[in-house]
Amino acid sequence: MKVILQKDIPNLGDAGEIKEVADGYARNFLIPRKLVLPATAGTAKAAQHQKRLINLKTEKRRKEMAILSEKLKSIAEIEMQIRVGAKNRVFGSITPAMIAKAIEEKSAGAIVVDRRKIEPGDPIKALGEHKLRINLASDIRVPIVVKVVAHPDSEPQAKVEAAPVAEATEAPAEATAE
Repeated sequence: MKVILQKDIPNLGDAGEIKEVADGYARNFLIPRKLVLPATAGTAKAAQHQKRLINLKTEKRRKEMAILSEKLKSIAEIEMQIRVGAKNRVFGSITPAMIAKAIEEKSAGAIVVDRRKIEPGDPIKALGEHKLRINLASDIRVPIVVKVVAHPDSEPQAKVEAAPVAEATEAPAEATAE
């Protein structure tokens, strides 16, 4: 079945293109989600017009992303703190959403990055430097280094947890003395 893509679809094509797909894929998945329209003579002309509009938007967006990439290159490294336990075991992880928020805070709101643009998208679960990429556009990728360090309150936290245990052992002794 010939269809006209309404949105960019990974591994299929960009918005405005006319593609041949399996009938079931079009009817059961693409058309109900309004990702495509069936290609007919009338819609083909509309698709060409839509493609011109999309090309203009894409060119404008590409210019914006080039400017944003220059701003991101000025940051280059982000330091994030995370709680650690005994033997530097990390509690939790640093997610792409947290990295995006840190970029926004470091730039005082001037740079806003979508968390889905950060690769690899897996959470960071170890201390040290991690090299990531931010995919702003299909051909614009900005490398960034995330330095994960232990939170300053991490080591005292382990000592505080040990102290209440000692008090708990003394409390039953006082209760039995009465």
